Amino acid sequence: MNRNLNMTKGHPAGLLIRFALPLMFGNVFQQLYTVVDTAIVGRGVGMEALAALGTVDWLNWMFLAICQGFTQGFAVRMSQKYGEGDAEGLRQTIGLSARLSVYITVASLLVALPGLPLFLHLLRVPQNLYAYAQTYSGIVLAGIPAMMFYNYCASVLRAVGDSKTPLIAMVAASLANIGLDCLAVFALDMGIAGAAIATVLAQCLAGVICMTKMLRTPQLRFEKRHLRKAPVLAKALMGLGTPLAAQFVIIAVGGMAVQSVVNRFSTSFIAGYTATNKLFGILEIAAVSYGYAITTYVGQNYGASFFDRIRKGVNWGALLSIATAMLIGGMMIAFGRQITMLFIDTDVPEIAAAAGDVAYRYLFAMSVMLPVLYLLHVYRAALQGVGNAVIPLWSGAVEFFIRIGASVAVGITLWENGIFIGEVSAWVGAAILLIAAYYRVAAKMKK
Repeated sequence: MNRNLNMTKGHPAGLLIRFALPLMFGNVFQQLYTVVDTAIVGRGVGMEALAALGTVDWLNWMFLAICQGFTQGFAVRMSQKYGEGDAEGLRQTIGLSARLSVYITVASLLVALPGLPLFLHLLRVPQNLYAYAQTYSGIVLAGIPAMMFYNYCASVLRAVGDSKTPLIAMVAASLANIGLDCLAVFALDMGIAGAAIATVLAQCLAGVICMTKMLRTPQLRFEKRHLRKAPVLAKALMGLGTPLAAQFVIIAVGGMAVQSVVNRFSTSFIAGYTATNKLFGILEIAAVSYGYAITTYVGQNYGASFFDRIRKGVNWGALLSIATAMLIGGMMIAFGRQITMLFIDTDVPEIAAAAGDVAYRYLFAMSVMLPVLYLLHVYRAALQGVGNAVIPLWSGAVEFFIRIGASVAVGITLWENGIFIGEVSAWVGAAILLIAAYYRVAAKMKK
């Protein structure tokens, strides 16, 4: 059965929903295993282990985001070739992207593993959490090849409109990760290391499922000749991928600066902050899915030179994203306190209550401002779809400077709520830049 979706024909809203829904379901399962993973660590290993996960969240995310940034950039070129109907150009792009992905994986490993002690020092990981953080991050970062493998294969499929296979892959990986988590932590007593190993193995499974689909799709199978050096194409691909990866790195560095300040607070504050950060993935589920849908939609229509359809699709994407954000944010405000307490387990009720209060205050701030985050994803994806990776890079810089400013202010005043305000302020600053830039681009397309 052909799962590829041609987004140059049909109503934009229906196409975006058809493409985004499987991704949303896949992200639900992905976040399910993230939440379960966190809950198992918090309850099976202890609150210190949960806090340790939080101390290295941004570090682990940075290397994952490097994989995502490059592969998303490569996928823009793939979706444009698909929209043009250039079958040979599509296969060549897929093949050379695979070669570049291997180079990027090796470079990331050479930075991540030897540099881990330095990263932990810069993050000011508390001594009582250091061993947990080092063990977990060391295993997760050793799994960078698995991260890249899945993200490359999934990006190829999404570029040609197949969002169902990544859904199947993520469901399978999520169920496998939950099962492996329970086995490693509770049955085998492997502690936080077992949780990390389970995550890496689950990513491998997801990658294998997506690769199998690629191999079964003739238009996505590349040959040895497609792996040969092609300097012009390689430059174009890196020109799309590097700014996106750099944008994510900048965001992550800003996040790590904030985390280094958070790590100066009590273990209960770090645990509460971590619990909500793990829920952030649930808040962002539909935003990421709409972003992928819009990048593919815009890329295919840009390749086909259907500029009016691009504007209509982005407008529909903005409306859908706002409505979805309000629904998810409202649910989190109503039930967030009960959800965050699932992660927190300690014999001291006062400490548990303090951690729960931190978690809910942070969750409330993000839930109220969620529509801004969703619009940020929509307009960033639209710019990426037309091949503009520079403005999204600048938006990452805006987020960076706002987070740095907030971390400096909190470091001086030790005002806890400043951490939460700084995070949502970073969304606002980036969203303003992206929306303004998109409408300038849209005006040029109209002419």
